[in-house]
Amino acid sequence: MPKNLPVDSDNLDDWFPRDAEPELPALEPIPPRKRLGVVVGGSLSKGLDVKLDRETEIEALAVGRYVVVRGKYKRFFCMITDVILDSTNPSLRSDPPDLSDPFLREVYVGTAAYGTLHVAPMLSIEGIAGEPKPVKTIPGHFMPVEIADAQDVNDVFGAEDETHFNIGTPLELEETQVNLDLKRLIERSSGVFGKSGTGKSFLTRILLSGVIKRGMAVNLIFDMHNDYGWEVADERGPKVKGLRQLFPDKVSIFTLDEESSRRRNAKYDYVVTLGYDDIEPEDLAMLKLTMGLSDSMLDAAYTLRKKWGKTWIKELLEADNDKLEGVVQNTNVSSASLTALARRLERFERFEFLKPDGALSDSVQTILSYLTEQRKSVVLEFGRYGSALEAYILVANYLTRRIHAEYVKRVERSLGDPSLEPPQLLITIEEAHKFLDPLIARQTIFGTIAREMRKYNVTLLIVDQRPSGIDEEVMSQIGTRITALLDNERDIAAVLTGISGASGLREVLARLDTKQQALIMGHAVPMPVVVKTRAYDTAFYQDVAGYSETPSLDNGASRRLTGVGKRKIE
Repeated sequence: MPKNLPVDSDNLDDWFPRDAEPELPALEPIPPRKRLGVVVGGSLSKGLDVKLDRETEIEALAVGRYVVVRGKYKRFFCMITDVILDSTNPSLRSDPPDLSDPFLREVYVGTAAYGTLHVAPMLSIEGIAGEPKPVKTIPGHFMPVEIADAQDVNDVFGAEDETHFNIGTPLELEETQVNLDLKRLIERSSGVFGKSGTGKSFLTRILLSGVIKRGMAVNLIFDMHNDYGWEVADERGPKVKGLRQLFPDKVSIFTLDEESSRRRNAKYDYVVTLGYDDIEPEDLAMLKLTMGLSDSMLDAAYTLRKKWGKTWIKELLEADNDKLEGVVQNTNVSSASLTALARRLERFERFEFLKPDGALSDSVQTILSYLTEQRKSVVLEFGRYGSALEAYILVANYLTRRIHAEYVKRVERSLGDPSLEPPQLLITIEEAHKFLDPLIARQTIFGTIAREMRKYNVTLLIVDQRPSGIDEEVMSQIGTRITALLDNERDIAAVLTGISGASGLREVLARLDTKQQALIMGHAVPMPVVVKTRAYDTAFYQDVAGYSETPSLDNGASRRLTGVGKRKIE
């Protein structure tokens, strides 16, 4: 008992002194905003349940929109993942009241019958100026829930700067923007996914424009459908500008089909040719599924390369029966495998860029020179060969294998000195599931690059409408996933592989608009975000490249570049 106190003292604090309570951080007052409702339940793993106030119009809320839960000490940044109608009395479902009477409607709506939201906590921010941090706790009961405003979005995604690029605006919050961290985007391989017709190519052009504008990496773009180089027709009618028109000093166009490039008035810099003698059996392994090559056919290719040397393809296509019979007798290759391989390789004769007597020049070294010495991005247009999948896969695999090998040599030769390393290279491929199929992904150069991340300064930007066809191990290495509408359950599940809170995001992803909306999640954003992507139009040209078009007095169109480094586009 404490001394010097009367025995009859009624002051319990005197009898039992309390430990000093910890001082709580002083928080600046946050201005009140429109309240939606209050938290009534939930968990960290499954999300929060929010009961809407009777004044809140449920039809004005949509999945993918952001709300802020104002906790006692923190703001919790959350995404709406579901909208629900609920009631206090289950009998209301089977016997709904007559709400034709306005008075009865006022009595029931918001009291006996009400709306609820399911929201997923993404980040928490202490006070007003705190840093966004991963959510490790949840707010208490009856904490107010409000619509996120521009300041909340800016607190999370920051301002546009030398490494951050405006990718679009949050849903129903067009007075602010979502900025993608391009440095983190290229640190790992990334993917742009979406069903056909959702604007994957336009979204990819926006991403590549940001990378080129900021100088974050040089790009090698395998342009299957001539969408990225010079110009492309918009579905609405007018043509839109390609990367070469926007960045004439930073982008070069290479072509496999010179005739197609001339017909489209595409200003190309180099015509790519490959020789039969340059193709190795490893280049055919990628075509195993596309061309129907069996293991025995590939074994025959290795045997012929060892026996005949670099001219093995030309000799096989020109060989008569006696020569083929001699190969069968002197090797373990069967006649059926040899004949089937020859029939498959006869398809190469349709491709004019393949030269039986050898390539006209060294395309690999020319591309490397543009990428590493001139620091220019290269768009390889396929022209009419883009519709031939075996041509696209053959050329992309052939060039990537050799360029990656050269990058490995240069990085190892630099001994860790960044000044001697080649620039970061971002390789863009379309129809990615053809390169990263589970049956071949572990043996292909593209699977190797995805698993290496940026070990040798090479990463991928894969564009695909069927992510479920991509090897799961490769998908797990995709750092940033930018996904437009998908309606196939397997594709949705593949995109969400390894993503925290995937169950809530599934509903968000399945309900995107068919155009100009995407869910961005992963390494380049602090939290998953649904954006209305920027329009690829004259305002975009002006912003990223200082490019504008103004009508001249003679009703023609005068083109000019405004700002620093102004020059006329060819």
